[in-house]
Amino acid sequence: MTLRQLPSRLLTATPSLFALALLAGCAQDGPPPEPPLDPEALEAVAEDPGAPRERLARAIDDLFTAEDMGETQALVLMRGGEIVAERYAEGFEPGMRFTGWSMSKSVTAVLVGMLVADGRLALDNSAPVANWQRPGDPRSAVTLRHLLQMRSGLRHREGGDPPYASHDVRMLFMDGRDDTAGWAEAQPLEYEPGSTFTYSSATTAILSDIASDTIAPGASPQVRQQAMAEFLEDRLAVPLGMETLAGEYDRSGTLLGASHIWASPRDWAKFGEFLRNYGSVAGAQIVPRGWIEFMRRPSPAADDYGGQLWLNRPVDGDRSALFGGALGEDIFGAVGHLGQYLIVAPERRLTLVRLGTTPDEGRERLTEELADIVALYPSR
Repeated sequence: MTLRQLPSRLLTATPSLFALALLAGCAQDGPPPEPPLDPEALEAVAEDPGAPRERLARAIDDLFTAEDMGETQALVLMRGGEIVAERYAEGFEPGMRFTGWSMSKSVTAVLVGMLVADGRLALDNSAPVANWQRPGDPRSAVTLRHLLQMRSGLRHREGGDPPYASHDVRMLFMDGRDDTAGWAEAQPLEYEPGSTFTYSSATTAILSDIASDTIAPGASPQVRQQAMAEFLEDRLAVPLGMETLAGEYDRSGTLLGASHIWASPRDWAKFGEFLRNYGSVAGAQIVPRGWIEFMRRPSPAADDYGGQLWLNRPVDGDRSALFGGALGEDIFGAVGHLGQYLIVAPERRLTLVRLGTTPDEGRERLTEELADIVALYPSR
């Protein structure tokens, strides 16, 4: 029967019943079906990734196709030491090196841990910076532990407006670029050492300098650079199988360990697995387990920061670098400028690497999408 064939009294007397009848005819069970998934998106996920395959492929696809989170250039997901998803944007491929930006800080912390394990540095001694050891210099109270946990008390300012006035930009690209650590070490104290958390690339530049001086004391810039490059290769790259691992250096021969360590997406994932396994690779302990435990332990001055690693803990304000405590406080990671993420979820046996370019206004959405991927996997 058509509308014209219905009695007029039915159309006028019972309009609500008529509307309900029409709606019932259009109703369907559940939400509308999702649009078809691009076959290439599904091919980026292993047959048995340990989570619903199509849901995982869709979550990863969102990172590559959404228009409000910048550009995802590479993603690697490992579960239990095996790659279960891997995808690249056009123009990028598995063997390409990506700078970690501030993910580099975690690599520097591991290098320092090796020197501590060798007995060449001590966590709670005065940091061996020559200019701080002059009589009466209050910076002599700064320890290696303070530097690693970003609570040195030095006057360092990360970011800001205008950008060229921020200490990290000045140190890396302006008046400090030839001797990044010298610029960082010249800053005065602003707080009592150990009392206040202040995240800064300048702090890690000092750690890089200390490591270089320990490896090649009193050496020329060329010798310093060569010695650190060999140390990085022999002690970390080779044992972890990170064939693409490489660093940049300033003119003083100091590793730019706060921001300019490079590796392929797969090699960044290997580094995450190394941290997940407490410094062990194939049964060999590359750095003492206790050092990785230290890196993964909250700083006394910041619950969401350890030793050059971000921790997934709730904090006041809007600083949360990871998930604000959601999905488990066992999660930790390294986070770099423009949305570089190395996320480790030990209880889920996961390591997730996302590399690309995301402006500040897209970072919250980006972390939500990364959380969606992690949430597909159950905790043990």
